[in-house]
Amino acid sequence: MSTSTSAKPSPLLITQGDVCGIGPEIIARAFAQGQAADCRVVGDVAVLRRALRQVGASLPVLQLDSVDEPVPPGTLPVWQPPGLEAGLIDLPQGRIEAKAGAAAAQCIRAAVQALQAGQGSAIVTAPIHKEALHAAGVDYPGHTEMLQALAAIDGQMPPVRMMLANEELRTVLVTIHCALREAIERISEASVLETIRISHAALLRFGFKQPRIAVAGLNPHAGEGGLFGREEIDHIAPAIARARSLALDASGPYAPDTVFMRARDTAEHPGEFDLVVAMTHDHGLIPVKYLGVEQGVNVTLGLPFVRTSPDHGTAFDIAGQGLADAASLLAAIRIARRLSA
Repeated sequence: MSTSTSAKPSPLLITQGDVCGIGPEIIARAFAQGQAADCRVVGDVAVLRRALRQVGASLPVLQLDSVDEPVPPGTLPVWQPPGLEAGLIDLPQGRIEAKAGAAAAQCIRAAVQALQAGQGSAIVTAPIHKEALHAAGVDYPGHTEMLQALAAIDGQMPPVRMMLANEELRTVLVTIHCALREAIERISEASVLETIRISHAALLRFGFKQPRIAVAGLNPHAGEGGLFGREEIDHIAPAIARARSLALDASGPYAPDTVFMRARDTAEHPGEFDLVVAMTHDHGLIPVKYLGVEQGVNVTLGLPFVRTSPDHGTAFDIAGQGLADAASLLAAIRIARRLSA
């Protein structure tokens, strides 16, 4: 298909994720439900055709010559990056495969390059499998770190943070994918302050006029005045004080076992805070995921472009069965639209 030179909205780019997981199926379901018309898929044409069959949809798949060319409604448009790993359709679903990890990484790189060339408005990434990436020799622990490296300018990577959000709760992490022992060592006044500043900027972009940020402690009872650890005294509280000196509405450190309940926003209980900064991966993600992964969205903050993702993994146990729910992907698409508008 030929490209058009007329002015047109830039599409959202959806990367196919790990082809052995449910990524292609939830993408196919989103298009079949008519909720992804402004999106283009970066992935393998044959894999997406199979995914449509698996979810019981009969949309025509269009293979694009460029990711931003116009397409007719009622189709599933796929841009297959040049040189994409061959034979992906033959890989067994529900298993860790190095070829699948390599292809997932290739699609991410191609999508970022297209975005940097002005051919898209945002990236929505379907789930990848970290072990498959590692098996393929891709030395990143996940999407966040890979996207950070791809966004580097003159070797300088932007400071990024991971936010997980749903309609009731938002949390941003100071540390992400590393061992817990290493995460504790990474907590410093500077890293906590940077997280607060990135979170504040993100909330402004979300439309909050005066963002209220709660900062969770690391230790039980937020250290209990030093009885259970000094991280709150030596690092976290000084970062909050500096944030407040910059006119940011940050408070804490609060006990991590109760602050998320205080921040949760429902009709019956308006939240006291708009966002919680958590020190470690599981501290911050368990509360959001407990409320339901089907509506959770992962947003990478600090990148020079918008990136969102569903709040779940590759679900190898149900891959290929047409059972996967696209709700979290659809929520990720909605947030990407909102942030890139």
